[in-house]
Formats: sequence, C-alpha cells, structure tokens
Amino acid sequence: MKPRHDRPVALITGAGRRVGAVIARTLHAAGYDLALHYRHSVDDARVLADELEQQRSGSTLLLQAELAELSTLPVMIDQLLAHYGRLDALVNNASAFYPTPLGTATVQQWNELFTSNAQAPFFLSQAAIPALRAARGGIVNMIDIYAERPLAAHPLYCMAKAALAAMTRSLALDLGPDIRVNGVAPGAVMWPSDGKPYADQQVMLARTPLQRAGTPDDVASAVLWLLRDAPFVTGQIIRIDGGRTLSV
Repeated sequence: MKPRHDRPVALITGAGRRVGAVIARTLHAAGYDLALHYRHSVDDARVLADELEQQRSGSTLLLQAELAELSTLPVMIDQLLAHYGRLDALVNNASAFYPTPLGTATVQQWNELFTSNAQAPFFLSQAAIPALRAARGGIVNMIDIYAERPLAAHPLYCMAKAALAAMTRSLALDLGPDIRVNGVAPGAVMWPSDGKPYADQQVMLARTPLQRAGTPDDVASAVLWLLRDAPFVTGQIIRIDGGRTLSV
C-alpha cells in the first residue's frame, strides 16, 4: 500500500454524472481527493476528472467497475489503497431506478434493482471497513424518501431502498465507534433521466411545503456535512425533500 496520502480521500460510486458528479465537485472543493467510480459513463467520468485535476493536480482516480460483480468490489478498494494509501469516506450513490408494476415485475428486474440499491452498497462497504476503520471515517448511503413513502408502480425499487435504509442503521450499530454510517433521502431533487410529465412534477411540488424542487447541491451539501461536520451523528437518514414527507 502506498504511504498515507496527505488529504482525506472519498470513494463515490456512480460519480460520472447527475447527483454523483455534484457530490464529487462538492467534496473536492472541501479538500477531499477522490476515487470516482463509473460503470458505463466513461466519457462523463473523464470530463469530470479533467475538470477537477485542473483545480488540483493528482486529486482524482478513475475506477471502472460493474458493481453487480461482487468479486470486483474488494479489487476496487485495493486499487484505491494502492493509489492513495487511505480511505476516509464512502458514498454509495450508484443506483438503478425504473417502474416495475405489479403483474409485470421479473426476477431480472428484482436482481438488478436489489443489486444496485442494496447488495452492492453492502458488500462494497464491507470491503472498505478496514481502511475506513483506520481513518475513523464515514459512509453515506443514497437512499430515497420512497423507502419510507412508496412510489406507485415501483415496488421493487422502494423495497430495495428500504433495505438500504435498514443497512444504514445496522452498519451504524455494528461499526461504531470507529466508523459513522448515515444516509440521505432526496425527494424532488432531479427528475429521472427519461423525464417526468410536467403535470406530475407540479402535483409533487404542490405537496411539498417549500413549494419547489431541490437541487443536487442540496444533496451534496448534506453528504459533506455528514462526512465532515457531524462527528456525533450516526445511524441517521436525513430527508432532503423540502418537507415532502410531511404531507399526505
């Protein structure tokens, strides 16, 4: 393993685009050097790494992996440690999301949604435990308000995110006092990549006390706070939803 790196290091899964990329920029600006995981978004990941390298040379490492292949997860941690010599934070951000209406759901969909939203975060966290324990670091899991308030026609996704919420609390119990484990549960922050009907957006926002959508920066700021500024917080899931879960 390489001698211990001077700056704290964070591994972010699904870092190439959308919320993952914003989390990466936020942590980088706060002084973290980064391991940026991607699956297929190689061009996006390289553009992001180039942008961050211009700001601070030697501050990024690109890691390509299919998180469903569990044997690759310890290898990814080994590659990170060989490069940086430390790991202070793990952000389990990568996620699959799509509808699975009852009567149409398949075993393949079950496996894909549970693998990306529950299985991979668990086994990646497990692989990272020794390094995180040495750094007295933290894990932040990207959950969803739908783990608590299910979204119609998305039972498998909601079930998988509920499993991730349970994992967050379980790992916080088992890994204290050395490693803190928390989650963030976004509400209306970024519409799905395949779009959401305008009328549906307006109905959702009308039921949100703050009467607006959030931004990826809202999520990223919460992730940074949990990792850097909340040393007595563990086992918590912070809703970044503008109060959406308060309404019926």
